[in-house]
Amino acid sequence: MNLLLLGSGGREHALAWKIAQSPKVSKLFVAPGNAGTAELAVNVPISPTDFEALKAFSLDKSIDMIVVGPEDPLVKGVYDYFKQDKQLAHIPVVGPSQSGARLEGSKDFSKAFMLRHGIPTARYKSVQAETLQEGLDFLKSLKAPYVLKADGLAAGKGVLILNDYNEAASELQEMLAGKFGDSSRTVVIEEFLSGIECSVFVVSDGQHYKVLPVAKDYKRIGEGDTGLNTGGMGAVSPVPFADAVFMQKVEDRVIRPTIQGLLKENIDYKGFIFLGLINIQGEPFVIEYNARMGDPETEAVMLRVQSDFVELLEGVAQGNLNTRVLVEDPRAAVTVVLVSGGYPGDYIKGKQINGLDQVQESIVFHAGTNVVGERVCTNGGRVLAISSYGTSMEEALKTSFENASRIDYDGKYFRRDIGFDLR
Repeated sequence: MNLLLLGSGGREHALAWKIAQSPKVSKLFVAPGNAGTAELAVNVPISPTDFEALKAFSLDKSIDMIVVGPEDPLVKGVYDYFKQDKQLAHIPVVGPSQSGARLEGSKDFSKAFMLRHGIPTARYKSVQAETLQEGLDFLKSLKAPYVLKADGLAAGKGVLILNDYNEAASELQEMLAGKFGDSSRTVVIEEFLSGIECSVFVVSDGQHYKVLPVAKDYKRIGEGDTGLNTGGMGAVSPVPFADAVFMQKVEDRVIRPTIQGLLKENIDYKGFIFLGLINIQGEPFVIEYNARMGDPETEAVMLRVQSDFVELLEGVAQGNLNTRVLVEDPRAAVTVVLVSGGYPGDYIKGKQINGLDQVQESIVFHAGTNVVGERVCTNGGRVLAISSYGTSMEEALKTSFENASRIDYDGKYFRRDIGFDLR
């Protein structure tokens, strides 16, 4: 089959790496891709949200399936665009409908969905400018720290965790006044949950589901989980505390009620569901849903999918995922992310990357790179994701750290303590 993958980050390079291994794939295209995907597939200079250009390309290249990496095209309705167009309706899109993507695109919708279907999550209240006083009163009823979330997508910057009530009250007013544009016209105030987090990935055909390998990512820029939040500085899989007992609770209390809830509400959902979970004394609570795979967790999770991934994607498209086999690699897999100097603040692009040819026994997934002339250069905040196998997490990390040190570019930084809280 001819397959088109949408996106340009480390997640998409990891998906392309796994998809390209399938004998079912004749041609793989990535729109727009990066320097890494160019080695596995044909990069196409089309934005994932330019639906008309995607239509023309899909028809011209006889595309048989589209796999959506990032959230933007899902929230903007790429699934619906293809399904409702007579010329495109035969091309399955792996990703939820626009209605389903609200699980990620609207914090208010996702929290209300959890409440309707009895899915464990933190207490919350959604407020708008006209209900500001109710929001302030709810804040007073909570203990610090205070969690404020912009309702809509805010490029990963719409969540604030504040220790002071007055600061939280001030930030709430700023958000409602448009600090994050239309995304924060509604703000979700949440009770803070204290525990240890993990990421559970589910792939669903709308009725059946498979649970992919569990991962844990590290969001803070500084070692010891300090400093500003980032898009993710590394990930590990498996997660020791996500054992059979914990995962049974996740299936019973979160996954099944989520799939059944989508069905009850007639929401068309054929794709990935990312469950951001927190383990509180052995009990799972949902922090957030995402409507796609996580990044950088995908770079570790794809290493641990041993069976043909395209088989699963076909099962999603055809509605018979329950007949497909998912085999997990028993080895540990880890990802260490190399970022640009200054990230997650301002940083300079275009730095030449050296040493990629020195990497041994790791897979280098490109996140923010491009090719200038014949040289691979930095083109984003998160630049590379060094991913490795090991008989243990420690062994896999050792390999990734060694290779992270072999690669060089001006301003390179990476955390040397990924997995510190699991050892």
